[in-house]
Parts: sequence; C-alpha cells; structure tokens
Amino acid sequence: MTSSLHLPTLIAWLGFLAGGVFGAVAQRANFCTMGAITDIVAFGDWRRMRMWVLAIAVAIAGVAVLQRFGAIDTAKSLYTGTRIAILSLVVGGFLFGFGMTLGSGCGSKTLIRIGGGSLKSLIVMIFLGLAAFMTLKGLFAIWRAAALDPVRIDLGATTSDLPALLVAAGAPAVAAMLPFVLALAIALWVFASRDFRRSREMVVGGLVIGAVVVAGWYITGHVGHLTEDPATLEERFVGTNSGRMESFSYVAPVAYLFELLVYWTDASRIVTFGIASALGTIAGAALMALATRTFRWEGFTSTDDLVHHIAGGTLMGFGGVTALGCTIGQGISGVSTLAVGSFIALASIVAGCVAALHYQMWRVERAAPGAEVNGAARPDVSSA
Repeated sequence: MTSSLHLPTLIAWLGFLAGGVFGAVAQRANFCTMGAITDIVAFGDWRRMRMWVLAIAVAIAGVAVLQRFGAIDTAKSLYTGTRIAILSLVVGGFLFGFGMTLGSGCGSKTLIRIGGGSLKSLIVMIFLGLAAFMTLKGLFAIWRAAALDPVRIDLGATTSDLPALLVAAGAPAVAAMLPFVLALAIALWVFASRDFRRSREMVVGGLVIGAVVVAGWYITGHVGHLTEDPATLEERFVGTNSGRMESFSYVAPVAYLFELLVYWTDASRIVTFGIASALGTIAGAALMALATRTFRWEGFTSTDDLVHHIAGGTLMGFGGVTALGCTIGQGISGVSTLAVGSFIALASIVAGCVAALHYQMWRVERAAPGAEVNGAARPDVSSA
C-alpha cells in the first residue's frame, strides 16, 4: 500500500495522466461546450452537443457504479452540500457562460487551445486565473461572500442531490435506480441521431471524457481517501485543494496553479490533483496537436479582439469560482453526482453563453454591410 507520505505525489501523477487523456481526446474530437452551443444556435448542428451530453451520461453511470460498490461517497463532494447557494450558482454560471463565449471557449477549451499553440488562450488563462484567485481569496471574494453566497435554500434532505431528495420523499428504490435510468435515457437520445452515430471521433470523445471524469472521482475519492489520517486521526482526502473528493474542473485549479508558482518555496504548497490535471490537459492537447500536425501559433488580430478575450477570462474566473465550477466542473463532474445545484449552474452557464452569442450577432448586424467586424464580435467557432 502506498505510504500516506507519498500519496499526494501519486494523486498528482494520476491527475496529470488523466488530464493528459482528457486533453488529447478533447483536442482530437474538438470537444468544446461553447462550440457545441454555437453549433446549435448558428447552424442547427447538434452533434457536438450530443458528444458533451454523452460524456455526462457516462459520468452519471460511472459515479453511480462507484457509489453502489462503496468506492466513493458523493456526499463528501463539493457539490452536494445540504444548502444550495442559489444566487451564486445563477449569477456565477451566467457570467461564466457569457465570458467563455467572449474568450472563445470555456476553461478546459482554453487549456486545450494553449496546447495547440494559441497565445490568445494563454492571455485568457492568465486573466481567468487572476480573477479566480481574487474571487477565492481577494477583492472579489468580499463581494461574493457579502452579496451572493448568503442567499441559500435548504431542500430538506441530508444532501442536495436528486437521490437524496427521493429518499427523503420515501422512495429509496427509485433513488437507487435513478442514475442508471437517467444515464440510459440520455444515451438513447444521444444515439438516436444517425449523423452522430457516424461521427466516430465524437462518439469516442464523449465516452472517453465521461470515463476520465469518473476516473477523477475514483482517484481523489478512493485512492486518495484516508479514513484515518495518521497525523490527525481524522478522515482526509489527500491531494485536493478543497480538502474533499474532486474530479475535473478548470477554474479554481488554474488559480491554485498560479498560487503555487508564486509561493513555490513554501513547503505547504503542493501540486494537487486539480493543478496536475490542468497541466496534463495542456500537455495532452499539445501532444495530440503535434501528432496530427494541427499545432499552430495564434495571436490577436486587433485590440478589440484582445479586450474581448481579457473580459472573457475575467468573467470566467469570477463566475467559475462563484458557481463552484465550469462547464466541466459543474456541467459534467457536478452533474455526475446528480446535485441539484449543478443542474442550476449548468442551465445558467448555457443561458449566459446563448446571451453572449446573441450579443455578438447583434454586433455583427450593427456593422456596415461588407465591413470587417473586429475580433470577438463574431463567435470564434473555427477554434471553439
């Protein structure tokens, strides 16, 4: 058995490897939530959305299996607290969704594009990390804690996930079957499309990314779980920034990465699962881009383009922390636990993205016929 002293290192390496798989597959399959929503709004193409939803179905089923066999306990995750910070989820989710559209991709896509050579996304990542850290521990944290976080609702169950609500309502048998029934229903909808079934890369992308999220839960919730820490004699989840079991998320980990780099000589700072998975995602995307000869340097075309991406990164940093996650953190990892708050955050992210797309289309329509629209006024669907 791995010594508890070496366990944080193991968790970090496993996170890096899992992140590498995520980055490589997402790069190859062009996995992007913002791109999926844009495809629907602009072209009526649902294939990338089906890939993303397939990943959700796989994650829901996988987490339910781990839970059924006692490998993890989703009640000990960040998403299933007894009270839901409803205003934080709605406002944070909406701002994140708006920001990811201005920034040409969500948190995961930002890292994937960096791996593919995008200097634009590197700037987005810097401002995302700065805003996220300010929302965790700085100036923005004051506003978040004073204005948003206190507005909470109690659903009257031991945890705020759908199975717990069914148990509280006296339907434990339904609660036990719900994750599997929901995952099956989603999968049936996904594969009902012949166009999607023919898109082999997208099918594989959805399956693998969903499985990687499940692997993240297993790494932190089982491998990194100490029922009794030798130092404190208390339960502990090793190698996570939250001190709880985690899976993939791409906002707070970027903030903690910058914190680690700034305080590198502080022995209390370590490479956590979140930090390692973010770095692994960049590395995996870079290897895939080089292997497929799609790596190319990309810079800003105008000042307007730069401003939009800076604004997008800032909104994503604030919104992602406030909403407790991004399109991956809440949209797949959180939803895989069937947490009610995750569904609220996800709906808010989608609403914010759609609103930003309409804003960008409005800018295009305002431009004179035949005139070039600067930067991010038109959705960057080619790289999303």
